[in-house]
Amino acid sequence: MPLPAPSVAPSMVTARPLQYTMLPVPSDLAIAQATEVQPIADIAAAIGINEEDLDLYGRDKAKVHLAVRDRLAAAATAAHADAADADAAGGGSAATAAAGTGRLVVISGINPTPLGEGKSCTTVGLSQALGAHLGARVMTTMRQPSQGPVWGVKGGAAGGGYSQIVPMEAYNLHLTGDLHAISAANNLLAAAIDTRLFHESTQTDEALFRRLCPTSAKDGSRRFAPIMFKRLAKLGIEKDNPADLTPDEAARFARLDLDPASITWQRVVDLNDRSLRRITIGQGPAEKGLTRETGFDITVASEIMAIMALATSLSDLRARLGAIVVGTTREGARGGGGQPITADDLGVGGALAVLLKDALLPTLMQTVEGTPVLIHTGPFANLAHGQSSVVADQLALQLVGPDGYVLTEAGFGADIGGEKAMNIKCRAGGLTPAAVVLVATVRALKAHGGAPAVKAGTPLPAEYAKVDVDMVRRGAANLARHVENMRAFGPPVVVAINKFATDADEELAAVREAALAAGAVDAVVANHWAQGGAGAVALGRAVMSACDDAVKAGGGLAPPPLKFTYALDATLVEKIEAIATRVYRAARVEFAPAAAARLDEFQRLGYGGLAGLQGVGWGRAQHCWDGNSWGR
Repeated sequence: MPLPAPSVAPSMVTARPLQYTMLPVPSDLAIAQATEVQPIADIAAAIGINEEDLDLYGRDKAKVHLAVRDRLAAAATAAHADAADADAAGGGSAATAAAGTGRLVVISGINPTPLGEGKSCTTVGLSQALGAHLGARVMTTMRQPSQGPVWGVKGGAAGGGYSQIVPMEAYNLHLTGDLHAISAANNLLAAAIDTRLFHESTQTDEALFRRLCPTSAKDGSRRFAPIMFKRLAKLGIEKDNPADLTPDEAARFARLDLDPASITWQRVVDLNDRSLRRITIGQGPAEKGLTRETGFDITVASEIMAIMALATSLSDLRARLGAIVVGTTREGARGGGGQPITADDLGVGGALAVLLKDALLPTLMQTVEGTPVLIHTGPFANLAHGQSSVVADQLALQLVGPDGYVLTEAGFGADIGGEKAMNIKCRAGGLTPAAVVLVATVRALKAHGGAPAVKAGTPLPAEYAKVDVDMVRRGAANLARHVENMRAFGPPVVVAINKFATDADEELAAVREAALAAGAVDAVVANHWAQGGAGAVALGRAVMSACDDAVKAGGGLAPPPLKFTYALDATLVEKIEAIATRVYRAARVEFAPAAAARLDEFQRLGYGGLAGLQGVGWGRAQHCWDGNSWGR
């Protein structure tokens, strides 16, 4: 099927608009393998990355050094300062022209069916429309898929049809090994925990101290390793010579007294392996009967994955890793029970950072139509914050420049991934979105409007193939709530109506009508799955217009600041209540006694000021927004 030629020349030499697509649309794999993948060095050069700033992984993917971000940010700051001086002297507006980074667009969606509604596909299609058809500088930031869903019912996450990331096989599988590095770091910490438990159960305080601070073969003296000074400071011991410690100080330093029942840290594997969810470890004869029950999580559920996505530099990553709390001290411990034990207490914070130093760098790939994509981290939104990394967004925003666009996908529905994009990721990274794109489908709205449940791996019920405008309108209450929630953060909302072959024009019109009534600045039908970027040109124009309006509203330099759901200095209970009532419209929140006790403990330990409510699970069924609902 021939496609219209772009009305504007692509801004990047690697952007290659599709001239035609095939009907029926071939499989994702067939399209990916038929795509001529360009050398990644060419993609990098087109967006302004020098080859010396790349670590190549073959010819089609590469790690990008964070020095690129820092260098461009410094240059932009200097240019802005020079222009401000010129303005002061001549009364011009050069500073406004010289300042600012690209325009960040958060892509989220309504509550999907188990089949997904094409959020990744829409993100890629919009990128292709902007970069290959509308002449804009654009980069896309995406999460790396977990092999759990890839090998399960859901499958890959590269997008679909003529709007996907290539090479698709590399993207969906090992890529550059980041997930394996995170698995190794996570499991190193788990091993350190159990090793410490073993040695503390079998040795005296004096023996533990001698092992931690062995005598030098050269002069017989003992020395503290650099990392040990963090624990000494935590204990209030201001001494730098092991020989100066009193017996009580040496014992407090050497013995962590970690309560096995308090340990929250589990091992991980990047697969769905249900038999490992609960296991008993320590059954070997050399473990001297020190068994305990634990389990495996999937790698993307590791706290290290969440940390990687929020870290802004290697030093920031190192500090965050060292602060990981793995459990608390037992009752009767010298320093008192219930005190947090961290990775730095175990002495492994630096080792974790070394394992992850390369994984901190985003991976550069490309779309079917040659626009650049940064792939980095992959936390789930129901377990963590569901975002690609802060550093990927920061790097992309510098690379596209003040008039460019960065598209970043937020996982799951906007009530969870979109909310966390604003309250957690943007707050932690100093990011201000210029617009939100909310992906909706007729299929999902029918599911919310009363159609039978969709089950992955089984045929769709007949109701989804029948024209039923009333059902779509009933389900549009879900769309309206998401629009309202995203508008509450400040950025304008554009609804992308992802068109499926079974959608009727009157159903699509009903979705648009509902979106506009809810306050979206525009609602556009897009057919990027079947047509690539050409099918999302109207969507691209709507997003560009929304970003323009947001920047104007912010004074011409940047969008207005975000309006967060809760203040950082609010208590954990107040933050939970704010999300439950303002996002989910709960009438009130009741805490079970065990939950209330844990929240009190977290508050006591000083974690009330954290932005991320990553340990709180929020229901996502369409009925969670019933007007009479309340949180519990």
